[in-house]
Amino acid sequence: MKTICLEANPQAEGLRIDKFIAVECPDMSRSFIQKHIKDGKCFVNGKAVKSSYQIQLSDQIRLEVPDAIMPDILAEDIPLDIIFEDEDLLIVNKPKNMVVHPANGHYSGTLVNAIMYHCKEQLSGINGVMRPGIVHRIDKDTTGSLIICKNDFSHNHIAMQLKEHTIDRRYRAIVHGVLAEDEGTIDAPIGRDEKDRLKMAVNHKNGKQAVTHFKVLKRFDKYTYIECKLETGRTHQIRVHMASIGHPLLGDSLYRAPSVPFKLSGQTLHAMHLGLVHPRTNEYMEFDAPLPDYFTHLLSIL
Repeated sequence: MKTICLEANPQAEGLRIDKFIAVECPDMSRSFIQKHIKDGKCFVNGKAVKSSYQIQLSDQIRLEVPDAIMPDILAEDIPLDIIFEDEDLLIVNKPKNMVVHPANGHYSGTLVNAIMYHCKEQLSGINGVMRPGIVHRIDKDTTGSLIICKNDFSHNHIAMQLKEHTIDRRYRAIVHGVLAEDEGTIDAPIGRDEKDRLKMAVNHKNGKQAVTHFKVLKRFDKYTYIECKLETGRTHQIRVHMASIGHPLLGDSLYRAPSVPFKLSGQTLHAMHLGLVHPRTNEYMEFDAPLPDYFTHLLSIL
């Protein structure tokens, strides 16, 4: 267990204790701190307090942070297509048919199993034992670039960029039908489908804001090759938004894409581009994951 001891200063007087600790300990997120306060691990002058406690001058603060629980997940020697790596970040090009993190029915063969082997113990633990290092995700059948955080410092920094929508995320997709406009924006909230809990849907009553910008790259006889830029990152966002305007992704049976004369495994969607600020150097960096072979072959056929 790690014990963090702090003393309140005049500038901190009146601040909530969770905010004060977050400022003094930038390697920990405020939600992470709040969880430990809720678990009775924060003491002021020897007494346990709640997150709403307001700092008083010369308060003696102690936060007990339990040792991270090592996940009961097997590290597996699965090859990774690494785009970039340093002491803070790992950018990988995820292949098709690979689940990002373990869940019911998928406890091995996931990206997490692979990165646990590759990174050993150098992974952020903020998202818990089942998702070490994972700050965002893409679907099993979606290919492309994904950010892995090797420590809590980088995780907090990248998570903030995602929250503030400053990471440039661009996808390539092939959709049914021929889009009339060269570019456009879909601004429609996404939430659980009220008739099918396995699906997401445009949900104006209970959904969260979701914005997708799209641009036509090439039109074919019955299909359109597009680039989608995410402003938000909701589950299945591109798939739901494109289906909502009558242009579901090619191969996306979940969102009722028509059958096709091609042999496909799930939706034709690739997370191609990432633009972000490096958490430690503050340098703006860009990464591109090349289109997978199946995608380029399909484009040549079309």
